[in-house]
Formats: sequence, C-alpha cells, structure tokens
Amino acid sequence: MELNYDVVFSQRKKLTITVERDRSVKVYAPEGTSAEKIKSIVESKKLWIYEKTRHKQKYDPLPHAPGKELVAGESLLYLGKNYRIELVDTDEGIHFTQKFLVPKRLLGDKRVFQAWYQEKAKEKILPRVLIHAKNLGVAFKEAKISDSKLRWGSCTPNDNVIFNWRLIKAPMFVIDYVIVHELAHLLEPNHTPRFWNIVKAQIADMEKAKEWLKAHGAELEEEL
Repeated sequence: MELNYDVVFSQRKKLTITVERDRSVKVYAPEGTSAEKIKSIVESKKLWIYEKTRHKQKYDPLPHAPGKELVAGESLLYLGKNYRIELVDTDEGIHFTQKFLVPKRLLGDKRVFQAWYQEKAKEKILPRVLIHAKNLGVAFKEAKISDSKLRWGSCTPNDNVIFNWRLIKAPMFVIDYVIVHELAHLLEPNHTPRFWNIVKAQIADMEKAKEWLKAHGAELEEEL
C-alpha cells in the first residue's frame, strides 16, 4: 500500500518523521535531500508509521459532543482539576479563586473563556520552558502558545518551541513532560532511545504523564 506523506525542507541537519493527530504524515528533511533518499527512509520506518497512525487512544474522535455550557454549577478543567463556575453580577472579566467567577454578561461567550485559558497558558507555561531549557542546557529561539489542534507541542526546524494552549487544563507534571519532550528534540531530533533517556532523566513521571494524556486528551480538546 502506498504511503502518503508531505515533505517540508529546512536547514535542519537530520531528517525526522512525525505523525500528526489527524493521522497525516510529515517528513522534515534537510534542504537538498533527494526524493529517493526520503522515500527510502520513509519505507524503512513504515511499520512504525503504520502503528502510529492506528494508535486508537490518540487518534479516535471525541466520544461525546465537545464543549460545556457556561452555566452556574458546571465545572471546567484547569491545571488538572475541575472547578465550578459561579455566575456573578460584575462588569469585570473572569476571575479564578478556586472556582471560576464568570460575569453574567459573558454567559454563552466561550471565546472570552478561551482567551482566559490562553493568557493563563502564557503565564504558567512559558516561564517553565526557560527553567527546563536551562536544566537541559539547550537554547531555543522563541517559545509560543498556539491554537493548534494537531499536537500538544512542537519543536520547529528554526528551534522555536510551540505549545497548545489547551495544555493549561492538564496537571503541571504533564505540562512539564510536554515541555521537556519538545526541548529534548533540540538535542535529539528523533524518538530514539537516547531521546527518551533525555526526557526520563528530567521527568521521573514521564510514563505517568504519557498515560494521563492518553486517558484525558479528549477532555483537553473540548471546546472549553
């Protein structure tokens, strides 16, 4: 069976293959790499790609209708825990004090809540990228928060690290795992035994974090 994949050329030194959350396959190759060499490497990884594209927990669609209603008594995830929504009479924005205080005027406007999550992601995640980069002894160009629905994080050929804002719903040990996972690609582009050893040396709960994402990833992907 013919394997379809997209090739992205860059100034990176090594060729890497990724399987996105929509099951598409992308090959990141150094500029000038021949089509024959790319095809040969992809063919050698065919079994690995086949297994990745059939990863049931990672790629199955959401088992329920996404999103929740912004109503009093409903709960939303933040840093791995569910907190209740309380509607209040105020002209101010959303406040968090072990519960979400949501102005009644914002009822039904989920975009405002997503903006709140995105700001919290910048506030909580980006400083930890600096800490983990220092611990690993690596340098990145820029750390960003994105709205990508295909992956939790990525390390670009230009040495930028990008993280999905939905991660702010996950526990901090999971966030730390994703951060270190992406930063480790600056030392080892591929998911080799060396790569996993680097991650495990920094994140003792690596396997626990991976299992948490498998079990709760669909909840993070909900509209809220």
